[in-house]
Amino acid sequence: MKQVKITEDFIKELPKPELHCHLDGSLRLETIIDIAEKEKVSLPTKDKDELKKIVTVTKPGISLNNYIKKFEIPLAVLQTPEALSRAAFELAEDAYKENVLYLEVRYSPILHTKKGMTPMETVDAVLDGLKKAEEEFKIKTGVIICGIRSIFPEVSYSLAELAVAFKYRGVVGFDLAGVEENFPAKDHKDAFALILLNNINTTLHAGEDYGPESIHQAIHYCGAHRIGHGVRLKEDGDLLNYVNDHRIALEVCLTSNIHTGSVKDYESHPFKFYYDFGLRVTLNTDNRLISNTTLTKEYMIAHKYYGFQIRDFKEIIINGFKSAFMHHRERTRLIKQIAEELDTYVSV
Repeated sequence: MKQVKITEDFIKELPKPELHCHLDGSLRLETIIDIAEKEKVSLPTKDKDELKKIVTVTKPGISLNNYIKKFEIPLAVLQTPEALSRAAFELAEDAYKENVLYLEVRYSPILHTKKGMTPMETVDAVLDGLKKAEEEFKIKTGVIICGIRSIFPEVSYSLAELAVAFKYRGVVGFDLAGVEENFPAKDHKDAFALILLNNINTTLHAGEDYGPESIHQAIHYCGAHRIGHGVRLKEDGDLLNYVNDHRIALEVCLTSNIHTGSVKDYESHPFKFYYDFGLRVTLNTDNRLISNTTLTKEYMIAHKYYGFQIRDFKEIIINGFKSAFMHHRERTRLIKQIAEELDTYVSV
């Protein structure tokens, strides 16, 4: 056994999965500036420090609506195949530098068509960037296509058709993202019916800025295998037990939840309660740029505020691999390999 102290360097070296990470919310600042210059996209400033203040959240509780507005600049520069491919490659590289062995990248093709790209061309571009990253780095990736709650359900259905078309080419799941209030998941149930009929994995943003009813719809109308965020699940004990009994994983994003006002602060976040109760919780960044975070930072927050040690991180890491949208045989192999490594550590 190796006695270890929980530090950023140690956490960074741990083999980890990341299941909830938005491509358009995780660009490098330098990349935004560079693409804007090449593509003649107007930015409010070319100064890196000033731009950072605009595209990242600098105070908690700005609301999900205002948080989503931060995506406008990243989306403005992600309107060509070259830009999307580059962003995907660099995101995988950034994850690899934290020893993320498996990364699921999510984005909505419909948001990248302003300069003439078709939704299909956007998927080709993202997959191309991720494939190059897999060839260069020790990382495995998958793409989750997102429908958007506030865009017509017919659009979600067309995006579901796209996910079906790319099922064997790198798309591993389908999601529904965006503001929950006034945009119920059940309106998009036809898209998820198509997804489930084609044996594709589902995850929905739910319980982030709306109550347990949103999570209920995600599961019972849309067949969610995982829930993005799920902060409000604690308000319905019956549903919480159902989620726990059926091992429906929660994709927890601590810093993002503070920023959107889903919870007031880290101390009042239900993450530790969920973990102690036995829910299958995972840790994720959500948006590396917009929330100015890394997966290492998210683990360190859990250590600082909830006292998590190596045994806890081992369980969360294994939870992540168990919940990954990959084939069971591959998951089992990875979990065995990683569990053996994690078992060699004990906290000081």
